[in-house]
Amino acid sequence: MAYSTDFIRNVAIAGHGGTGKTTLLEHLLFQGGAIPKPETIESGKTTSDYGEDEIARKISIHASLTHATWKDVKLNFLDTPGSSDFVGEVILALRSCESVLVIVDGRTGVQIETIKLWRNLEARAKPRMIFVNRLEEERASFQKALDDIKEKFKVSSVAITIPIGEGPEFKGVIDILNGKAYLMPANHDQKEEAAPIPADMVETVAEYRSRLYEAAAEGDDVLMEKYLEQGELSQEETLKGMREALAAGRIIPAFAGSGARNTGTTALLDFIAADAPSPLDMTPEVVKNGSGDIEIGVDPSKPASALVIKTQIDQFSGRLSYVKVITGTLSPDLDIVNLRDGRKEKLSKLYTLQGKKLEDASNLAAGDIGIIAKSTALKTNDTISSMDKPFAYSHLHLPTPVHMLAMSAVNKKEEDKLNENLLKSAEEDLTFQVKFNAETKETVIAGMGELQINMILDKIKNGTKIAAETRVPRVAYRETITKKATAEYTHKKQTGGHGQYARVVFDVEPLERGTGYQFENKLFGQSVSKGFIPGIEKGIHQAMEMGVVAGYPVVDVKTAITDGKEHPVDSSEMAFKLASRGAFREATKQAGPVLLEPIMNLTVYVEEKNLGDVMSDLSGRRGRISGQNPIGGGIVEIDAQVPQAELLRYAIDLKSITSSTGSFEVEFDHYAPITGKIAEDVIKAAAAFKTHEEEEE
Repeated sequence: MAYSTDFIRNVAIAGHGGTGKTTLLEHLLFQGGAIPKPETIESGKTTSDYGEDEIARKISIHASLTHATWKDVKLNFLDTPGSSDFVGEVILALRSCESVLVIVDGRTGVQIETIKLWRNLEARAKPRMIFVNRLEEERASFQKALDDIKEKFKVSSVAITIPIGEGPEFKGVIDILNGKAYLMPANHDQKEEAAPIPADMVETVAEYRSRLYEAAAEGDDVLMEKYLEQGELSQEETLKGMREALAAGRIIPAFAGSGARNTGTTALLDFIAADAPSPLDMTPEVVKNGSGDIEIGVDPSKPASALVIKTQIDQFSGRLSYVKVITGTLSPDLDIVNLRDGRKEKLSKLYTLQGKKLEDASNLAAGDIGIIAKSTALKTNDTISSMDKPFAYSHLHLPTPVHMLAMSAVNKKEEDKLNENLLKSAEEDLTFQVKFNAETKETVIAGMGELQINMILDKIKNGTKIAAETRVPRVAYRETITKKATAEYTHKKQTGGHGQYARVVFDVEPLERGTGYQFENKLFGQSVSKGFIPGIEKGIHQAMEMGVVAGYPVVDVKTAITDGKEHPVDSSEMAFKLASRGAFREATKQAGPVLLEPIMNLTVYVEEKNLGDVMSDLSGRRGRISGQNPIGGGIVEIDAQVPQAELLRYAIDLKSITSSTGSFEVEFDHYAPITGKIAEDVIKAAAAFKTHEEEEE
């Protein structure tokens, strides 16, 4: 069945791990008639957690696309992981959905990943709703959860549903907006049914209804005037006001219930279908075209265009490209161009997804999310378009990976096959990266955390039997000089026939950090022919690559050739290259050479209770703390500069210090000198590595 744009709703389901997101979605799909029976996490058969690794670990790892039809409206849901290791999956869902349903545990209230998610939503000005879950369990409280949200995020939520009792006394929910009660079914695989509002809650419902009128009228002068005059609004006016206020971010609707007991799902589906933003409400994004910047929103009247938000390589279905359609309509056999490389292709079959099940789609309208199957050319972040003058949409804004490991195959003969599989994983998850570091001669993998990397390596091992071994990666140190020096070097060799001869005299002096390298030709007269200058520079570059302290590249040095001598027969570019290499090394040795280490800008997010321990730990890592800033929700942001060598295991160590609640971001800033015992240890390690390399050869 085809849906027009105004009858589509895209909702990301997000929140801290273990709050019941997948279970709630399973029962939304059941209540909405999309699946015949709701499964449990323990059964390993839920619609959205279908991967072998998800079933084994009983957690969500991938953003999973599902859908239901409710009151003739197509509801697309993207179930997202709760662990920060898989934040890339959350970001693709936020990029493609017009609203977000934030799940909060009714027992624990707001947790660390919810706080980080909320900050992301604030930055995006993304409309959001709250579902307070597990209200049937001991110590659960709907009001305490809402109070916690108000305290941590400085926002007031508006209750659309309220619980009938809580904890062991929980019996169901009341839909304030539609004036209905829904009693908790006897079993989770039974559907909710409407019932009369309990007599002892009629006054409470009236009080909440008044709050609803006020929230709906806020921001609309006409509605506010009527509400102040009459004390109420019609159902149509209330829905209109709620819809506009939610899309504008003026209200945060809150829902009560229990996903595990299929309670609160009907009212939630009603609200999403009637009041959640449609793709037409999406804030236009600024894109660049030939004539400058333009704003483009979801528009069914324009030629077709879409953004590839996710790539999945399935052993049965092949390559699946998840797309969010922005303009027009995608249909099979449509001719499109890929803006990344200008390649043209004809679309084949289109699908929607119900978890892992592909369902044929006759077309995908503007605003819809679906699948292009078996297109070998498409990659995540690609824009496809059928326009005469196409333009590219902005990419997913993904964080920089923070946990790095050097990696190799246990069986060296399987190295190429392992790298091939790693690159395939990196294509599916852009927060996982694979690079060969030519300087340290290591393949380095990087991700958001230990869990993510371990699961990727386990998946490869289980699928291919290729085992990988990992270790802490080598740090890319540098060398430089601290004072000016002069040296001369003569390369002279007689081998019969033509010999080799070249003499050069160099001055070297230090440059400001980050300058790199400068070369100056101070030769006067014809002591060295101009044709040998390129060879001289090549020799300097070779010497800089090899270093003199521990074999690391030399940086921030100015070299000037001041004198030299050539032979009319025996001189050559090669001879001058060798002579300049020797002269640079000799001059550098006399110029106070020192080691440089990379210094990183580190931002750590921790709960206030862990602040002291984290600050102390950073000091022990030679960190220089530049500031700390409370950012709301009981979270403190710490800014510091720390040597990279001290952060190689920080993703693991911070989890240990903060009981997995802390997170961090890191990026390179500059190189700084090291001396003493630290430098001695680096030199010893470099020598040992060189010896190991020579033995392997």
